[in-house]
Amino acid sequence: MEKARLYETTFIINASLDDPQADAVIGRVQDVIVKNGGTVNALNKWGRKRLAYTINKKTNGFYVNIEFTAPAPLLASLERSFQLDEMILRFLTIQLDQKAIAARAKAQAAAAAAAPPAAEPAPVQPREPLFKEPAPDRKS
Repeated sequence: MEKARLYETTFIINASLDDPQADAVIGRVQDVIVKNGGTVNALNKWGRKRLAYTINKKTNGFYVNIEFTAPAPLLASLERSFQLDEMILRFLTIQLDQKAIAARAKAQAAAAAAAPPAAEPAPVQPREPLFKEPAPDRKS
């Protein structure tokens, strides 16, 4: 059995799709990963951004980043599905090395330690009204 490794793939979806259609494309990518023996660890939708250069006459794209654990043969079927999907403009898949994983864990631990403890919010003091209502006329 192949050893599962940690991978990260980033792909750009055509930005002219509305959100449900983009979610469907992302769901198909996740299905390919899961059906071929992988597990999705993290899904990051970076959103619509302007492209650095035109791709297929498109100037904007919807960026998605998925971190997953999978055996090596899964990459061929994943990249094949990227190439066949017309809505995916570009993709890049890399294997994360142990140094990068250790550095990320160390940075997250340092950020958690440096974060100040959550302080309780100060109670809200009632403000005086801007305009006071005139006192009713008293006739004796």
